[in-house]
Amino acid sequence: MSQFQLVLFDDSFRDSLKPLSFTRPVCDFRVGILTIREKWEKHLKSTSTTSTVDYLEQWNVPFAPTSGVSRVWINGRLLPNPQLAFEIVSLEEGQALIKGDTILAFHCGQSTARYNLESKDHFNGDFAVKLSHVHSELISRISDIFTLNGQQILADLELIRAVTEEKLSPSNQVIGTFPVVLARGAKAEAAIFNTTKGPIYVGENAEVMEGAVLRGPLCIGANAQVKMGAKIYGDTTIGPGCKVGGEVTNSVFFANSNKAHDGYIGNSVVGEWCNLGADTNTSNLKNNYGLISVYNYAIDGSENTGMQFHGLIMGDHAKCGINTMFNTGTVAGVCANIFGGGFPPKFIPDFTWGGAEGQSEFQFGKALEMISAVYARRNKTLDASEIEMLKHIFAETHKFRN
Repeated sequence: MSQFQLVLFDDSFRDSLKPLSFTRPVCDFRVGILTIREKWEKHLKSTSTTSTVDYLEQWNVPFAPTSGVSRVWINGRLLPNPQLAFEIVSLEEGQALIKGDTILAFHCGQSTARYNLESKDHFNGDFAVKLSHVHSELISRISDIFTLNGQQILADLELIRAVTEEKLSPSNQVIGTFPVVLARGAKAEAAIFNTTKGPIYVGENAEVMEGAVLRGPLCIGANAQVKMGAKIYGDTTIGPGCKVGGEVTNSVFFANSNKAHDGYIGNSVVGEWCNLGADTNTSNLKNNYGLISVYNYAIDGSENTGMQFHGLIMGDHAKCGINTMFNTGTVAGVCANIFGGGFPPKFIPDFTWGGAEGQSEFQFGKALEMISAVYARRNKTLDASEIEMLKHIFAETHKFRN
């Protein structure tokens, strides 16, 4: 294939991936060390644009025609691997790569058209179909983020491992044969790194403080902090700019979110700009060891996940007060502000204020004030495009609050 540009597209599954997909295309989910977008750009050595819902306009980069540059569209839920990448770059113009009922990718030449991606039958009339014959993983529900996270850490490390790495201070103890990889500026003192089951990656300018006990596979993102005495188990990602303490197992923090104090979170996904108050605890296993049901926006109701371990799903900008207790399979929406005693509901709608003792609507203006105050602590400002995005989410989720 000649020079090409990637278009990462959202399909109808994005509704099942809310609240995390409310505020970003699915390709910008973090799974492992990298986001799905970053993985594809590295695998295919190409830049990318995005095709998603209209209100996420800051991600919808215009498809300006460029002479000699073809476009390859890839499903934003699809996790790359070398075999898949080869199948995709082998597509000829007018061919689509299909697996089951899912469109994985297609090569549309230099066309700037948008396509009907909801009906494979209609789509097949526009493209010659090639069936994929290699293993592939797609994010079909949010729990896939944490269940696939460990294997993705290992895969991503092969993509990003720097030639020049920091040396681990001799004040640390290492157990196991997988590597501890420290990117430029990363530091760790008096911590225990157990790499028996997988590597541990510490990103640029990240810090692991004294007394932390870490098990791989594990990612500590750029500029993140692991607090003193933290206990972090494998298959976990602490995303860029996050501050995490207490006990964490098999969970993914996207970026810039804090769980800085004691408390437990497991088998969970936390979006961006969230804050979990001191001694927040998340149940990830029912008392009767039964299967866990979780709210799904696509069906506006709970569905049985078939899983025995499932914790918290928290949308961007959500906050909870000290000593908050979350039940198994709780979903907290964008800008939910949770506080008070007892267990809050298992579905906490977006822009909700309160907890077990009652909930009301978190006024839009007040929510923006909160976000602005959080951003100011990190020298960031709330811009007009993000306000419009949040305004759309506030209106779309009004039905859940009434």
